[in-house]
Amino acid sequence: MAVTAVVGLQWGDEAKGKIVDLLTDRYEIVVRYLGGNNAGHTVMFGGQTYKLSLLPAGILRPNVTSVIANGVVINPAALLKEIQSIVDQGVEIGDLLISDRAHVIFPYHLVEEAVLEKSRGDQAIGTTMRGIGTCYRDKIGRTHAIRVGDLYRPEFFRERLRDIVAQKNTLIQAFDPGAEVLDAAKIYDEYSRLADQIAHRVTDTTAFLHKALKQGKNMLFEGAQGSLLDIDHGTFPFVTSSNSSGCGIHPGSGVPERAIDRMIGVVKAYTTRVGGGACPTELMDETGQHIRDEGHEYGTVTGRPRRCGWFDAVATGYGARISGVDCIAVMLLDVLSKLDELKICEAYEIDGERTTDFPSHILDLEKARPVYRTLPGWKKDITGVRKLEDFPKEARAYMDAIAELVERPVDIVSIGPDREQTVFA
Repeated sequence: MAVTAVVGLQWGDEAKGKIVDLLTDRYEIVVRYLGGNNAGHTVMFGGQTYKLSLLPAGILRPNVTSVIANGVVINPAALLKEIQSIVDQGVEIGDLLISDRAHVIFPYHLVEEAVLEKSRGDQAIGTTMRGIGTCYRDKIGRTHAIRVGDLYRPEFFRERLRDIVAQKNTLIQAFDPGAEVLDAAKIYDEYSRLADQIAHRVTDTTAFLHKALKQGKNMLFEGAQGSLLDIDHGTFPFVTSSNSSGCGIHPGSGVPERAIDRMIGVVKAYTTRVGGGACPTELMDETGQHIRDEGHEYGTVTGRPRRCGWFDAVATGYGARISGVDCIAVMLLDVLSKLDELKICEAYEIDGERTTDFPSHILDLEKARPVYRTLPGWKKDITGVRKLEDFPKEARAYMDAIAELVERPVDIVSIGPDREQTVFA
């Protein structure tokens, strides 16, 4: 039996989808355990490009069971639209299971998030406006929360929705008197129809996963976003609303961490970030724009340009430690191939003191000045390399420096979007 997890170690967008896709052939079950339709990943498979958000990458394999576990927040309309989009691309949907414990995103979550984000002005967090954070807040608050399983208990669902919508309208109108007034009856009718369309997929996924472990099934856990966006361990408050590091696997799925025998941390060969918050190695110059253009650094879900900078080993090493990864996969190394020299942040200077510890407070991170190690570029096309020993010595030196500073071996290197453009150490 093999139980593996793939986790992003930076601020998300590390190309985890490609690694999950590459590994899926070896597994019978692929599990998505956190986030919602704010997280996007692109997978190139069978000559086509698939843009997935809620669906695990395992959905592209008809013989794999894909699980959307309890830690995910689900917008049923968005999920059905995503399913239809890949069906239209010729994908045959195999087994897809949806947790009855997963929480549901409703229209008031989107309206509330938009109103609150607008009210923050310059202090806006930079959310995707998909109601993810407000749904997670209701989950923790409990009184306004509705889970997937509740949709199939009509009277209970109707009463809960009536009370919640009345309170949400009061809250939203207080922030924005011009906001639309939501109708509980209309939402009930809409979500009852949506619930009917996914009913055959809804089950107790926690029980399913534990039975699968007992049966010795091979299982792959697919992270979303990245470790530095973790609600508890990330760059708070500029984070997501769930545990997006390896710490989130157990609460997000019900499977204990001790059941996982291999943790793979995914990193870009450089740093990107979307939205607000400090990014010490961000490049606001031609080099930053070059990396953005070469890496096509625009959000899968939002289309927003990503902030780009040099590889930050302080931040990434911290992500590796809190997620407990065994090895790392370095992605998009080819993006750096046209640069004369490269830099890796090996430490921060904060208030005149050098440190390799990642700050726990955002104000300290904002003061951090990167201390760089400079390495020569390789100035060669590496997209055709298929063996580790065939990389230019400068590229090998760059990967060795990352491994040294992050303190994890580099086991996988990606040098292009296609599955074949991957080198295993």
